[in-house]
Amino acid sequence: MSQALTPHPTTDLNDAHPDAVRQVILPFQDFGGRRQFAGRIRTCVTMEDTKLLQEALYSTPGEGAVIVLDGGGSMRSALLGDINAGLMRDNGWAGIIINGAIRDAARLTEIDIGIKALGTTPVRSSKTGIGALDVPVAFGNVLFEPGHCIYCDEDGVLVAKEPLGP
Repeated sequence: MSQALTPHPTTDLNDAHPDAVRQVILPFQDFGGRRQFAGRIRTCVTMEDTKLLQEALYSTPGEGAVIVLDGGGSMRSALLGDINAGLMRDNGWAGIIINGAIRDAARLTEIDIGIKALGTTPVRSSKTGIGALDVPVAFGNVLFEPGHCIYCDEDGVLVAKEPLGP
């Protein structure tokens, strides 16, 4: 099943469907080459570790989905860098939302994928494989459930149960 959705401005979606969307309340920054993106949600929860992400998500077909990655808000190590962002782009992911940090910020702007994160760090993550995939995760006052829809742009992040249009 394709996870791809048509991106729409979050302001338009919020105005047209105020009762159907939930706003993520976190100070995300944009890092990828794509500023407006949308897709079905795939989730991962981990802490300062990217082995599970690399093996199970980054290098597998994304079919237009968006990874929602709960890294506990940690800024101690990066959960995405330029190499894995390139893998995601090449494998058809629309983007990633990271409750945590990234690295290689300057190079990420050249990769055509949506990337939102809390900030940057030069420190790489560990590679032990801790975490869980496709489980509900909560941060920013929103519960993210696998299969639900996420819409992202420069104005913010909205989550809905079903696909929306303006």
